Amino acid sequence: MTKHTKSTPEPGASKTSGFTALVLAASRKGPDDAVAQIQGKSHKCLVSLNGTPMIERVLQTVVDTPAVTRIFVSVENATVLREVPKAAAWIDSGMIVPITSKGNLAESLFSAVQDISDPYPLIITAGDNALHTPEMLSHFCTEVSKSDADAFIAMARAQLILDKYPEGARAFHRLKDDAYSSCNLYAVNNEKGVNGAKPFATGGQFGKKPMRIAKGFGLLSLILYKLRWLTLEGVTNRISNAIKAKTDAVLMPWAEGPIDVDNPKDYALVTKILKGIEGDKEGKDSSSTILGSKEVGNG
Repeated sequence: MTKHTKSTPEPGASKTSGFTALVLAASRKGPDDAVAQIQGKSHKCLVSLNGTPMIERVLQTVVDTPAVTRIFVSVENATVLREVPKAAAWIDSGMIVPITSKGNLAESLFSAVQDISDPYPLIITAGDNALHTPEMLSHFCTEVSKSDADAFIAMARAQLILDKYPEGARAFHRLKDDAYSSCNLYAVNNEKGVNGAKPFATGGQFGKKPMRIAKGFGLLSLILYKLRWLTLEGVTNRISNAIKAKTDAVLMPWAEGPIDVDNPKDYALVTKILKGIEGDKEGKDSSSTILGSKEVGNG
């Protein structure tokens, strides 16, 4: 399937149909990242999972999603992507366009929507979402298309994850109606929706670092969250009020949705899952080569 993308992200190019995708692939820690250190890589997204570089898996998923017509990758330098032959070929063909990342997620998103002509609707995924599939992204795009909201957050129920992967516990958001985990997948329909990225300037990961909720959405939101007085709809309503943009949550029916590769424990789990799906493509149990870590996922 042919994707339509500009050779350079110049403002003023003609509008394309479908979704624009932005893959956030920058690394906060570079070679010091615990996952990068497993294979001695300069960048986490270059680590191979069952024989395939992580960033290649993520990009292949986006390329194979019919609703996506343009693909941009936010990264420190395009040379990082060119270390992966398939990614280099996609760049050379114009299938994907690298753009320079900024200091944090929010700044990278604000910069990207300035660099990309007619960016909306825009879906935002991450370079460590190695278990996402075209089916997942297609479902998310379909649900986004049905709504008049400005911003969207993909979520999955905690029990869905634990029923299939008991070892896949995350930093769940335990709310009044249920417990949830973020799928690290977002969408914005307009400039108002982009305001939703402002609280992520501190790094997001609100499940593991709830004080960031107070900084991003106010102390009352943190109190209500900690007391479990909010439902998921209540959370999105408070987000909507804080960013002055209507925000919807999209429930994803896949246990793999929230399982990214955030730390060595996640690396082992994702490698195990992929080998179960694809067979062992490396001829060895690379998931056993794990550095010690007490971190547990993102929420």
